[in-house]
Amino acid sequence: MKLSVLIPAYNEEQNIGKCLAEIQSVLKKEHIPYEIIVVNDNSTDGTADIVLEKIKTDSAIHLENRTLPSGFGRAIRSGLSVVQGDVVIIYMADQSDDPNNLVDYYRKIEEGYDCVFGSRFIQGSHVENYPHFKKFVNRIVNTVMKYMFWTRFNDLTNAFKAYRTEVIEDCGPYHASHFNITLEMSLGALIRKYNIAEIPINWYGRTWGCSNLHLREMGRKYLSTLLMMFFQRVLIADDLLAERLVSNTQSRKARSNLTQRIEALESQVDHLRHQLNRDLEEDSVR
Repeated sequence: MKLSVLIPAYNEEQNIGKCLAEIQSVLKKEHIPYEIIVVNDNSTDGTADIVLEKIKTDSAIHLENRTLPSGFGRAIRSGLSVVQGDVVIIYMADQSDDPNNLVDYYRKIEEGYDCVFGSRFIQGSHVENYPHFKKFVNRIVNTVMKYMFWTRFNDLTNAFKAYRTEVIEDCGPYHASHFNITLEMSLGALIRKYNIAEIPINWYGRTWGCSNLHLREMGRKYLSTLLMMFFQRVLIADDLLAERLVSNTQSRKARSNLTQRIEALESQVDHLRHQLNRDLEEDSVR
């Protein structure tokens, strides 16, 4: 499976270079095929220039430059429209996420899961420099969602998650423009009853720059998305599940047809190889 790491970035010139280097090092060490898509969300600093320098030494890195209006959700949507991998992981440019958890996510997907949700608040997780007030609000919001959606997952607002690309396609198109897209994506997979694993992850507060998440501004946007997804769960979950099952059946048929075509081509290649060997043997005898 090819892994697509999607990184939205706004004014991260002090972080993006090291961020990319860490991801490259970990994925190459684990021999995981990858692409890294950095979405430059109208940065006014040297973020794009640093990414372009990285591209010179690694063709698996790609840069998508956005036009106004800006927004975390818009950047994610732009990146999702160009991913080529089988698995998509949203990764923060500020180095708050642990690159080793990319491997943990990937291995879980290899086990057969459709999605992997990391949690910063279960046994085995590690969190540093989380602002106390934001953590307090986070715990309240996630606890409310646990009861609203009757789920065990306790860190649904965290963007750092892994999805099979087919899940992304089934749950989309997405409409959130800001950080509320994290709810739209994770709750979309949840109410369609995809097979989701939860694992402990590490999280480190940013050491440079300031967060672009402002709770007061995001409150109404989170609420809007939360209510939309809740009513989908209550009122039309059966329709969403039916569409998912049809989509999965079609995907399996497409994969089966592709496998058959590949096997036929391999058979033809083997036949041609044997024929060529016979011709060479006959020529040598002559």
